[in-house]
Order: sequence, then structure tokens, then C-alpha cells
Amino acid sequence: MLDLLMDFGLILLATLRDVLPILLLIIFFQRVVLKQPIPHLKRVILGGIYVVLGLALFLMGLEKALFPVGKIMATQLSDPAFIGASESELSDWRSYYWIYIFAALIGFSTTIAEPSLIAVAIKAGEVSVGTISPWGLRITVAIGVAFALALGTFRIVTGTPLFLYILVGYIIVIIQTIFAPKKLIALAYDSGGVTTSTVTVPLVAALGLGLSNAVPGRNPAIDGFGLIAFASLFPIITVLGYAQYMELRTRFSKHKTKSDAI
Repeated sequence: MLDLLMDFGLILLATLRDVLPILLLIIFFQRVVLKQPIPHLKRVILGGIYVVLGLALFLMGLEKALFPVGKIMATQLSDPAFIGASESELSDWRSYYWIYIFAALIGFSTTIAEPSLIAVAIKAGEVSVGTISPWGLRITVAIGVAFALALGTFRIVTGTPLFLYILVGYIIVIIQTIFAPKKLIALAYDSGGVTTSTVTVPLVAALGLGLSNAVPGRNPAIDGFGLIAFASLFPIITVLGYAQYMELRTRFSKHKTKSDAI
């Protein structure tokens, strides 16, 4: 218990050190540039305390729980005793199908729970006056992340170069951008960014490092990273694809209505 409190104290001090420049910057602009008093000072101070404590607790949770869980799950699911593979079959990508399933499910579930995505989805629904469904956007992005992590773990297992996947992915994005509805392009690109946030990143990073450690012939420094890049890229593809599908469906409905009227 004492060790736990000491660890929390160190993390809290580190968090204070990291937050202090932001606080000083805000105070400088408010008092020196704008020459205005800080509004609701008591509430701001209380909110700042909550932020620092919350960040410290979150960082401690990452260190003590999320990172170890991701690494342990990857190691267990790729263990030869679990997958029932002989020494010669450990290099066969088909032996790791449980890893692909776990990666897809963890990608989907963490993305659905991602606070930044929830915030973007709600604002997108408000701005579009209900045209964009917050749940529809969240599920579409989550499907993209699920596919991305399944493909990313496949890349780690096979050891194929990361740049090939990224290059092909962005070529697809560029082609989609040309034909997708213009009003949803910016939202699609933002959807890729918000997936790599507080909930998703720790588990994804731990999964990649744990898997690259467990698969024979893989180097964590080379193969362990890259899953976050996949998780940023593929939601753009799925959201643009969803936008194109909705536009085609709307056109088809209008065409059918005109045909029925005639």
C-alpha cells in the first residue's frame, strides 16, 4: 500500500509539472494580453485540481492495469500451448486467428467507449441537425478500428513492412475523398484522429508490443508499433465509405420517388 501511495505521489508531481506550463500560459494571456481578471476563479481552481488528480489517477491506471493487461492478453493468446501449434507452425499466420479476433473486438469496444469520439459524434449530430446519427458515426468508426487492429496484428505476425499498408490505405482515402460528399470529408478525417485517444491508445500499444514479443522472429522496436497508425487511418476509410453509401441511398430514394410519381 505504501509503495502504491509513493508511486501515485510521483505521478502526481509529474502531472503537476506537465500541467504548470499550460496554467501559466492561460494566466499570462488573461492578465497580461487581455488584461482581464480570471472569471469564476474559485471554480477554475477547483476544476484545475480535479484535472490534475484525474490525470494522475488515469496515468497510474495505465501503468498498473491497462498496459499489463494488453501485454498479458497478447502473450497468452499467442502462446504455443494455447494455439496448439508446433514449433514449425509458429510462423504460420493462420495459427494466430484468436489474436485477430481479440484485436478486432478490443478495437471495436474501446472505440465505442472513447470519450473524444462520443464528443465529436454528438457535435456532428447537432451541427447536421440530425442528418448524421451519433450512434451511426460511432459504430462506423469502431468498425474501422476493429478492421485496422485485426489487419495490424496480421502485419505483426507476418512481419510485412508497415509502409505498404499505410501507402495503400492513403491511396484509398485519396480516391474516396474525390468522390465522397464534401460536407463529410472533414468529419471523416477528424474521426481518424479521435480514435487514438485516452482509452484506445494504451491497450493498442500494449497489444502490439506484447504480440511482437511473443511471436518468434519479431522485434518489438520494429514490429511492435504501428497499430495506432492503423487505428487512425482505417476509420477515415469507413466513414468516407459510409458517407458515399448514404449519398447513393439518398439518390436512389429520390429517383424511386420520381419514378413512382410518374
